[in-house]
Amino acid sequence: MTVYEPTGGPGTEAFDAVVLAGGAARRLGGADKPAVRVGGRALLDRVLTACAGAGATVVVADPRPTARPVLWAREEPSGGGPLAALDAGLRHTTAPYVVVLSADLPFLDEETVRRLLDRLRADDAEPQGVPADATDGTPAPGGVEDRPPSARADGVLVTDPDGRDQPLVAAYRAEALCRELARLAAEHGGLTGLPLRRLTAALRLTRITDPVASFDCDTWDDIAAARARIREHGHVLDEWISAVKDELGIDLDVDITELLDLARDAAHSVARPAAPLTTFLVGYAAAKAGGGPEAVTEAARKASALALSWADEDTPEAKPDTKPDAKPDAKPDAEPGTGQDTGPAAG
Repeated sequence: MTVYEPTGGPGTEAFDAVVLAGGAARRLGGADKPAVRVGGRALLDRVLTACAGAGATVVVADPRPTARPVLWAREEPSGGGPLAALDAGLRHTTAPYVVVLSADLPFLDEETVRRLLDRLRADDAEPQGVPADATDGTPAPGGVEDRPPSARADGVLVTDPDGRDQPLVAAYRAEALCRELARLAAEHGGLTGLPLRRLTAALRLTRITDPVASFDCDTWDDIAAARARIREHGHVLDEWISAVKDELGIDLDVDITELLDLARDAAHSVARPAAPLTTFLVGYAAAKAGGGPEAVTEAARKASALALSWADEDTPEAKPDTKPDAKPDAKPDAEPGTGQDTGPAAG
């Protein structure tokens, strides 16, 4: 189970996450889609990073190695469809809010998850008598609408660039999900094979737009497009750092600008190979000091100052004056082999 400690105060209630990762991936020829790597990381690991703040993260699929600790669940029978999988995952959750995600979202991040939860929590905090629209939460024209609990949103989901709902990129009230899943199971004698729209049609939903986070990988062309985007100049460094942190098991916010500035100082002030060696030593020193962003910052500051002072030693101002008349303590030449001065006063 992942660990989450609420910061306290209104709007900080814990949430759980359910990730559906057991699909057949027919459009990928039956490939193990959650394990497909984009930007050096498995698709499933990318989604798990986005919901790292969850109190419990439940993955509905057969167990496999993951970059973050999770709980595992499986619908019965296996392959019973998204509603059966969601029901199996919900049974391991306890938080009032549940983020529900598919495992093929390469660009989902913590900011989008936060936006979903903030919008849902804001609906709870909104007092009666405040204008609100039932669709997107914006002020309704022409009057005040009372907001009893029964009228508040059951969930908030992302829409894609074409305006289509993405119910597996969403945050829901756990109570609403459990209520409607129980109703559907009673009506149909179970949840196996039922489509997601049977659930979402019964829920009161609001929406946010996020064309990047809603991008999912259904085909190999989608995988290729995601890999190409990650290698674009504006994304590659962040993606690389995230991949390295996952691979090494490091959960640390890295100030890329700070480290690049250090590497520049070391390369220009000392020698080009000094850049990678110095940044390695800074990381090692930070780890020895207990780790954390503060330790990295302090080690980088010291190393950068050293590199700059190293360069200062090679400036004319830092060199001693070597002109002959600047040696007042110079002694007259002695005659070789005698140890005696040969200047005029020697006679």
